[in-house]
Amino acid sequence: MDIILIPGLWLDAATWDEVVPALEAAGHSAHPLTMPGVGEPAERSAEIGIADWVAAVVAEIDRRPGDVVVVGHSGGGNVAWGAADARPGRIARVVFVDTFPPADGGSIWEFAVVDGVVPFPGWDAFEDAEVGDLDEETRADAASRVLSVPARVPTDPLALTDPGRYAIPVTMLTGTMPAADLKTIIAQAPPWAADLAALEDLTIVELSSGHWPQFSQPAELGRAIAAALD
Repeated sequence: MDIILIPGLWLDAATWDEVVPALEAAGHSAHPLTMPGVGEPAERSAEIGIADWVAAVVAEIDRRPGDVVVVGHSGGGNVAWGAADARPGRIARVVFVDTFPPADGGSIWEFAVVDGVVPFPGWDAFEDAEVGDLDEETRADAASRVLSVPARVPTDPLALTDPGRYAIPVTMLTGTMPAADLKTIIAQAPPWAADLAALEDLTIVELSSGHWPQFSQPAELGRAIAAALD
């Protein structure tokens, strides 16, 4: 199976490098992406929004001859879901890595814009549940590789139009929110979780990690993604 790997904010294709071997060992072909405008100054990225990131994934799907799996980490989950909405008939499964499908009009988050781009805010900007499993060496290595993202991307609303997306099988690999809490959200179905509540085929798998398993336990993450496809 062709697996398209979408990084979260500030990350590029290389941050999947240690996840890919487990996927390939399971017989899959991995296609990690770097999203448009990542690491680019404002003069080259100011007009890039979430729709452009979705379009980049859709183009990758269209290059593949058969059905694909789309994996989105963190804010990359919004991109994955946008691609699922655009190509519901081509996606065998969506895997969310410590994130969930947004509803129509949802956005990633608001972060400070500096010099026309959104830089990595530093590990102190995140809760301990998100970063507590990252030791100092891992944090330093990851921080040395993060890149800015276009200013519009984190706050752009995601446009979703095809209800066919609800029928796509979805796996949520969750590290920071227990499955029981997710099930409570699904039962309550607040507007921001409308798509989560509408999923017809959802599997929730708890990871023993924080928000960045591609750094803290990449091989385990690769095996968990592969297991979701069995």
